[in-house]
Amino acid sequence: MWYAVSAPNCCISYPRRPCSPRFLIKCSGPTSFRVQASLPENDNGAKVEYTPWLIVGLGNPGNKYHGTRHNIGFEMIDSIAKTQGVVMNTIQSKALVGIGSIGEVPILLAKPQAYMNYSGESVGPLAAYYQVPLRHILLVYDEMSLPNGVLRIQPKGGHGYHNGVKSVMGHLDGCREFPRLCIGIGNPPGTMDMKAYLLQRFSTVERHQIDAALDQGVEAVRTLVLNGFDQSITSFNLRQKYKYHKV
Repeated sequence: MWYAVSAPNCCISYPRRPCSPRFLIKCSGPTSFRVQASLPENDNGAKVEYTPWLIVGLGNPGNKYHGTRHNIGFEMIDSIAKTQGVVMNTIQSKALVGIGSIGEVPILLAKPQAYMNYSGESVGPLAAYYQVPLRHILLVYDEMSLPNGVLRIQPKGGHGYHNGVKSVMGHLDGCREFPRLCIGIGNPPGTMDMKAYLLQRFSTVERHQIDAALDQGVEAVRTLVLNGFDQSITSFNLRQKYKYHKV
């Protein structure tokens, strides 16, 4: 069950302003709004509250792009939604969204529908509306610098010339201090055009690797949401780095 509560003296700042460690937080009146999970009272009679996570997969809308390398972020969101029983049936801020939870932690899953290069037009407003701090915005996208099917979770980073990530950073005032789950798709072979490669579907072997990576990614996201960046995330990244190395 979800409910809205007043959060005195705290709300998300939007539209844009210079990036700072306190991005998304400013003083305000007592009528601010946020989404929380409704939990039983603890031993002290107080309700336990969790900060929600906004998990965004990057991709392009439409059947034309379904199953392509550049849409792997959408596939990860679909996998999380299926595992957690989240129904993706609402359009908000130019994104297909669904609300649910991982354990007792509330999550908002989102697939921006304004095409890859404009993904930030969804992420910025959604983060503002649901009062999600930067540290709880998880961006999921394809990464050519990683071998196909290899995953990496980072607490922050640059855009790496990824136009979708660049758009998101632009709508978060240039801030880069948000987590990301990168899904390796490898580099184009030979002299193949990069755009053509990104919009190409996976081979049979690559598809098997991606399907396995999606399952592993779901578990990694669950760990991150429940425990944060602890030692298990470090171990996950190390296992992923050497997953194709034979000993």
